[in-house]
Amino acid sequence: MTELRYPSMIIMGVQGSGKSTIGAALAERLNITFIDGDDLHPVANKEKMRDGHPLTDEDRVPWLKVIGETIAEGRREGRITIVACSALKRWYRELLRSSEPDLVFVHLAGEKGLIADRLAHRDHEYMPTTLLDSQIDTLEPLADHERGIVISVEQTPAAIVDEVTRILIARASGRPVEPGEGATLTGAIDLPGR
Repeated sequence: MTELRYPSMIIMGVQGSGKSTIGAALAERLNITFIDGDDLHPVANKEKMRDGHPLTDEDRVPWLKVIGETIAEGRREGRITIVACSALKRWYRELLRSSEPDLVFVHLAGEKGLIADRLAHRDHEYMPTTLLDSQIDTLEPLADHERGIVISVEQTPAAIVDEVTRILIARASGRPVEPGEGATLTGAIDLPGR
């Protein structure tokens, strides 16, 4: 099975949900490209977050466009890409999909207490834990029409990667698939271009 049988993906969720960890592990499992969306932020955005200020929509739009264009460029060059990106609002996701219509979102969902506990045990270059509340307030869950997988972060990273992989392999083979415990599907996840 070649990498082109999978859709490009955004691993989404609030800070501390494990986007980079899951994105990198899933990309390695599927033998596709991983990019941490944080690396694509302009310096001004990083400095703003480092100072404890949430980004505005105006701050995010150029960043989201770069992510979408990076994914689309990879597709044109024959690569499938996974990007870790919060993608908190529905219109952010629509903006990303305007560059890559077959994009699938993997939402790492969890309770605030669990994520806050995880954040207390990590040190991020420019994302202070004080931004968690604003991210939770901003988050709009995947709608029924959005192509995605919602999966609980109460599971281990390995279990999350196993479940997402199982779903993607089944869909890439054209088989129906029921999500396992702690996961739900939204929209239709099919082969790219279908």
